[in-house]
Amino acid sequence: MFNRNRCLRPAVATAALSLVAGCGVFSHGDSNGKGPILVGTTSAPSTLDPAASWDGSWELFRNIYQTLLAYPNGATTPQPDAAESCKFTDNSYQTYRCELRPDMKFADGHVLDARAVKYSIDRIRTINVAGGPAGLLGSLDQVQVDGDRAVVFKLNKPDATFPFVLATPAMSIVDPEDYPERSLRKDNKVDGSGPYSLKTYEEGKKAELVGNDHYKGFADRRNDAVTIRYFQDSAAMVKALRDKQIDVTYRGLGADDIISLQRRDTKDLQLVEGAGTDISYLVFNPKDPWSAKLAVRQAIAQVVDRAAIAHNVYKDTVDPLYSMVPKGLTGHTTGFFDDFGDPSVAKARKILTDAGITGKVPLTFWYTTDRYGSETAKEFEELKRQLDDSGLFTITLKSRPWKTYVVGYQKGEYPVFGRGWFPDFPDADNFIAPFVGEQNALGTPYPEKQITKVLSESRREADRANVVTQFQQAQQILVDDARLLPLWQGKVYVGANDDISGGERALDPSTIMMMWELSRKTSW
Repeated sequence: MFNRNRCLRPAVATAALSLVAGCGVFSHGDSNGKGPILVGTTSAPSTLDPAASWDGSWELFRNIYQTLLAYPNGATTPQPDAAESCKFTDNSYQTYRCELRPDMKFADGHVLDARAVKYSIDRIRTINVAGGPAGLLGSLDQVQVDGDRAVVFKLNKPDATFPFVLATPAMSIVDPEDYPERSLRKDNKVDGSGPYSLKTYEEGKKAELVGNDHYKGFADRRNDAVTIRYFQDSAAMVKALRDKQIDVTYRGLGADDIISLQRRDTKDLQLVEGAGTDISYLVFNPKDPWSAKLAVRQAIAQVVDRAAIAHNVYKDTVDPLYSMVPKGLTGHTTGFFDDFGDPSVAKARKILTDAGITGKVPLTFWYTTDRYGSETAKEFEELKRQLDDSGLFTITLKSRPWKTYVVGYQKGEYPVFGRGWFPDFPDADNFIAPFVGEQNALGTPYPEKQITKVLSESRREADRANVVTQFQQAQQILVDDARLLPLWQGKVYVGANDDISGGERALDPSTIMMMWELSRKTSW
């Protein structure tokens, strides 16, 4: 169970779109004749079915589906959304009960009741997509229905963090009449109960969202409609922003474009920077004969120059990262720096020769072309340069678009591959647990009993300041194994036209954009 306790202030500083000073009012998106709010991103969904997604598809899901619990503006712990109330009914944190709001409906008018909730959660586990969200439900034993409105979750072990799992978009409630019980829905349509309905969807191009009149929850829509446009790269997205073809950019801004916007070379645009907890890292596949060797992984860890990647490729719009847990979170360490120090070819050569490896190590590094921003290819070129220049490795680079890239790593095809991680919620547990165990978010089994043990201990504790030791132990095991190699920690950048308001409210604690908070600013 990839749990996380959320009893802490989020390390993510919610991005604020600071607007032009002066009097103004917030108007709904269509009421001033300018149409829907237009949002640009480079992070297109990999699926429209919640049972298949443990990735950036959640960005869309948060706006068109509904979960029992979610995060209203300013909340750091889950609050009822589709539910009217939720609570543990025992002292052992093994029985969790939610009562739905009365008269709930999906956007198409179908009834949303307790049976629909049970169906949605059970369906995730039944389909059990490789690398999918079933891994989040490891502590769940069974879901029970008590009448039309009550749902009871029976857990197989104490888990005070279970409410935070229910708040992830993976646990979106779907209409049993439209979603097959044992297979994924494949018609590119959505039947949810979120603040918006999905009017039209063109894969990789755009999603048109319109207000859902049947919605009952905490969201107070400040616009009538949102259109999300999906871009292949940052340059095209920022050009669209400058040309007034979109109103807001989010996810995927490239370093050059960030710096350009920081200079305010276009006066009617704004850029706001906030602390982020998204990370970039390498994954070593133990099925590959070279990646399986600890000495090879340690030698790569000894050679890689994170500061050079952050400066040369990302122009200091990201920070070097020396642990899978980003700085700013309770329990963060700098384990890879503590153990390996500064990059050193000499030390790396000794690691290899001590293991009897004297020739150049051939490895293929894979990355995705359209998921983590425009600098990904440059990042891997820099990694190749560093490792090739050491004289210890011969690196070949290969890439695929995200949709086929996912299939490849889930099948174990890649010796070494790059991944990014946007947290379900900023807690150290969520930067460790998703990547270990037989079933994990990477599709690459990583059984590690000691990590499982210390994380299990940590989940009995509501105060995260009391579990620093457990998190430190888990991170040190990750350093010792070097199966995962952290590279950098990102920041949050939101670019927008000056007539857009609401960005200061629009990011939840996982930095997912709540589109309903965006509005246009009009003069008195």
